Amino acid sequence: MIKQYYIYIMTNAKNTVIYTGVTNDLPRRVFTHKSSLIPGFTSRYRVTKLVYYEVCENIESAIAREKQIKGGSRQDKIDLINAFNERWIDLYNQL
Repeated sequence: MIKQYYIYIMTNAKNTVIYTGVTNDLPRRVFTHKSSLIPGFTSRYRVTKLVYYEVCENIESAIAREKQIKGGSRQDKIDLINAFNERWIDLYNQL
């Protein structure tokens, strides 16, 4: 079985906060954010909406891509989300 890794972007209800992360289990990780199970940035700012993700075949490329996205400007992240999910709908139920 090939393991997959995911780079994802989440936001809050008003789309004012952008959070980028990496995981090997996207549904579980998004559920963790939605449930505020771990104290920190995403629970403090109520980051619960999955608006972007992409798949990588290995952890090294996933971490490199996450760093690339995080290193970009806010506008770069907005453009990435808009190209993938123009209406910024929550993609969690589509996983």
